[in-house]
Amino acid sequence: MSTNQLAPKIFACSQSTELAEKIASAYGAELGNVKVTHFSDGEFQPAFEESIRGRRIFIIGSTFPTSDNLMEMLLMCDAAKRASARHITAVMPYFGWARQDRKDKPRVAIGAKLAAKLLEAAGATRIMTMDLHADQIQGFFEKPVDHLFASTIFLPYVKSLKLDNLTIASPDMGGSKRAYAYSKYLDSDVVICYKQRKKANVISHMELIGEVTGKNVILVDDMIDTGGTLAKAADLMMERGAKSVRAICTHPILSGSAIDRIEASSLIELIVSDTIPLKRSSSKIKVVSCAPLFADVMHKVQENTSISGQFLM
Repeated sequence: MSTNQLAPKIFACSQSTELAEKIASAYGAELGNVKVTHFSDGEFQPAFEESIRGRRIFIIGSTFPTSDNLMEMLLMCDAAKRASARHITAVMPYFGWARQDRKDKPRVAIGAKLAAKLLEAAGATRIMTMDLHADQIQGFFEKPVDHLFASTIFLPYVKSLKLDNLTIASPDMGGSKRAYAYSKYLDSDVVICYKQRKKANVISHMELIGEVTGKNVILVDDMIDTGGTLAKAADLMMERGAKSVRAICTHPILSGSAIDRIEASSLIELIVSDTIPLKRSSSKIKVVSCAPLFADVMHKVQENTSISGQFLM
């Protein structure tokens, strides 16, 4: 059998083992064996426990903080390169450090660009991710990037709710493009929240652009961190006469007391994917798995076929 005919192998970073198992199952394969050795000072070393010579391999791991998660992905890529893997695809359902995508003030790093260069230097020959914080981050890579849209998994769920008087909302000006894309597919109105921040994660003022009276509103965003923006937006919309407010956020970072904040808010439901494991479950949080989408695109990458049919918008 030639190397081009060898089946790919799928491996998981420690932080994404549960998601990787779902992806491998949907792909029709088993996860490969990786052993991670931990040293007393906190250093660690991953090692492949089987041959990957001449193979295409997929390494699955979201790179949310701590930085150990990004470091593990880098070490896995480097180990695969040194073990003579033919192609190394870094599958990062959540691409961390993406909020640092530009110099928005003097003397700061561009973390997303640095992470991209580190991944390439480590040996990644392809990147697969979903709902980047900013689309232009794809340009930070010199390798192919498969940028998937979570709308592919969320829109069927939204349609199943059969909501009347539906309105799509963006929690900030930067997310208006995403909101308009959802509204176009769902044939709904759009409203936008305008917010001002005192500093990161602290909102000083929020206003609503558009009418929500009697509407079932769905806020859409790429991630939810502290939950402050969504909670404030939901409360504001209910004050303005909305019938109900839900939110769709691809990446559930949910740091600190975010889950408590969501549970205390006016939101009926928070719909997220499983790119990042939930710290704890909540009756208000609905998880829609991205595993079938990633498995299907991985098949198409292996077979060198188009993935454009996967995009609903």
